[in-house]
Amino acid sequence: MNKITELQVLLAAGRITRRQFMEGVIAMGVVATAGVHMMDQAFAATPKKGGHFKLGLAGANTSDSLDGSTHSDTYMQMLGMGCIFDCLTEVAADGSLKGELAESWEATPDAKVWTFKLRKGVTFHNGKDFGADDMIESINDHIREESKSAAKSILQPIQGMKKLDSHTVEVSLAAGNADFPFLLSDYHILMFPAGMKEEAFSKGIGTGAYMLENFDPGVNTTVKRNPNDYRTDRGWFDSAEAIAMNDTTSRMNALATGAVHAINRADKKTLGLLQRNPQMEVHDITGNQHYTFPMLTKVAPFDNNDVRLALKYGVDRADMVKKILQGHGAVGNDHPIGPANQYLAAPDDIGGQREFDPDKAKHHLKKAGLDGLKVDLSASDGAFVGAVDAAILFQASAGKAGIEINVVRESADGYWSNVWLKKPWCACYWSGRATEDWMFNTAYEKGVPWNDSQWEHEKFNKLLLEARAELDTDKRRNLYREMQLITKDEGGVCIPMFANYVYATSKTVAHAGKLGNTWTMDGCRMIERWWMA
Repeated sequence: MNKITELQVLLAAGRITRRQFMEGVIAMGVVATAGVHMMDQAFAATPKKGGHFKLGLAGANTSDSLDGSTHSDTYMQMLGMGCIFDCLTEVAADGSLKGELAESWEATPDAKVWTFKLRKGVTFHNGKDFGADDMIESINDHIREESKSAAKSILQPIQGMKKLDSHTVEVSLAAGNADFPFLLSDYHILMFPAGMKEEAFSKGIGTGAYMLENFDPGVNTTVKRNPNDYRTDRGWFDSAEAIAMNDTTSRMNALATGAVHAINRADKKTLGLLQRNPQMEVHDITGNQHYTFPMLTKVAPFDNNDVRLALKYGVDRADMVKKILQGHGAVGNDHPIGPANQYLAAPDDIGGQREFDPDKAKHHLKKAGLDGLKVDLSASDGAFVGAVDAAILFQASAGKAGIEINVVRESADGYWSNVWLKKPWCACYWSGRATEDWMFNTAYEKGVPWNDSQWEHEKFNKLLLEARAELDTDKRRNLYREMQLITKDEGGVCIPMFANYVYATSKTVAHAGKLGNTWTMDGCRMIERWWMA
């Protein structure tokens, strides 16, 4: 801790006066005006309770539910794991894993049997104590035969759970999984009181820092602070309100006029206006978020890998990053492992960075027995901000390779239920996942619900199981490198760009330390972690 930071801490704690602070920083050569700013920073960085926090969020749908197994976009992520409910574990802002409702965990040497110690003294919003029965039922809900949960695939290896005592659970897996505790931070796996699932998800009965007051799907949600929260390091606002704002212009205007304190998916085209406003702050966070164009590989012509490769060579990635992301991101290489992942393969290790190459695109069309190609591409800004424009850029670049893309503009409302997983080719986005196995298992393993290209690859699936159980770091790295190569060259998803999380806030709200990059808006935990400045 440097001397100025030390003085800021002492001032915020009330251990020195404002005058003593100013005398101290001036003695270090700081001019008076800068000293006043540092003093403001010291007070802003001190958490305090109070205020009503309002967010304008994209990603809301009229079909939204509080049931975590159905959550698929930022709006419900913010309200689920980051507000009303808790998971067993939590990915901290620095990327490390820490306990949430699980206090600790340990595994057998082969990582097949895990024992979780649960926190004591935790109560649900209805006063019921949290314990082992709740953990077991909450997890089993995702792996029952009829479950359609997106977390089903990552929990499927569980062979059994045994209650050792009221707050200890033993979990047995079919095969070793070194990353298993990370999976329990998944935003779908929310803890609810045993025997009360329907009531819990209709009334919002969780253990989170906030309690539900009103939930109007696709419109708005209001919550109030949980007075019995077991934590003392979060839950600073008296209340919060999440307002559905799928329209980009509406979100930007709402923040600029003070109607809300924070927005996600800031419009990169007009970001400069916010950056020039001294009362606003733009957050540009590098994570694993990527924008994609999945193709249903069981539907012609996408069942032919040469057609898929032609489309991958037909997109001008650099142009898309420049015009859609306005530079707030990087080109993708047709695999989903990102810069925040441990085992990201360098382009040179997997055959180089794929570039826009109309001649190679034509070459693969000819290998597929085609002189040209006509395909529909469904897109909506409900998929990601700029998705329609990205599709039009794809149309223009692919046209140089003799590929005719018809851009179908879809409605933002209901996009994830009516278009994604249903239309043969569409725009999509993924927040990425904290581990490679988690990402591959969620969207690329054979038969999983969110495999949005319906891709099946025997060798890939074999390597996935090997890497999951492998505890040697170097061996895991090699396995994941080969999987990234297979996905790049044979997968059913074109991934042209990795997008930074770009969101904006009023300076009337504050936070401490590094911002989380597992998901947007401080790991989707802004309501929990922030406070009124």
